[in-house]
Amino acid sequence: MYGKGILKSLKVTWDRFWDTYTEDISWWLRGKKRYNSAEGIAHRSSKDTRGIFTVQYPEEQLLLAEEMRYVPFLVYDEAADGKKEVRCTSCGICAKVCPPQCIWIVRTNDPVTNRPVPVPTDFYIDMDICMNCGFCAEYCPFDAIKMDHDFDIAAYERSVYNLEKLLKPASYYAGIRPENAAREDEARRVKEAAKAAKAEAAATTPAA
Repeated sequence: MYGKGILKSLKVTWDRFWDTYTEDISWWLRGKKRYNSAEGIAHRSSKDTRGIFTVQYPEEQLLLAEEMRYVPFLVYDEAADGKKEVRCTSCGICAKVCPPQCIWIVRTNDPVTNRPVPVPTDFYIDMDICMNCGFCAEYCPFDAIKMDHDFDIAAYERSVYNLEKLLKPASYYAGIRPENAAREDEARRVKEAAKAAKAEAAATTPAA
């Protein structure tokens, strides 16, 4: 029959239209929010959803997986006195492994000895060039650079982030990647405990 395919496609649209209202009423009767709630967004993103399944961006946003990665950021630990203890030592490994070469580091030198100090004076990442590969975070030996979940960074001008804009606290990292942060903290504790035990053993060993 001529036009049968068109009728089938219209039926799909019609069914989806009415399923949206029946699902909305069902959720309302159960006292749940189908929109603007984590549960509702997760259900509409699943294979079991009926009716509308689109997310009303930007009022709603898809729930991101922990391993989702976008642009990098630098981690700092919050000291008791409120001072930012930047983990980065400006070793330059991240800049060396970066495929598009979008990372620039300005090292700090001691004004007296002119020797390098393990703290960056400034740190630049050109977000327009960054390909979000995550190599910088993977190869960093100090867990100082991580991949962010923030993807709402569209701008009219060139997006070159400096040290001030890249820095985020360790608590932020633990919030977006709780499992990874917990594993890294445990590994760090084990390493520090082993180091302390080795130092204690060396101190108690009598000199020959």
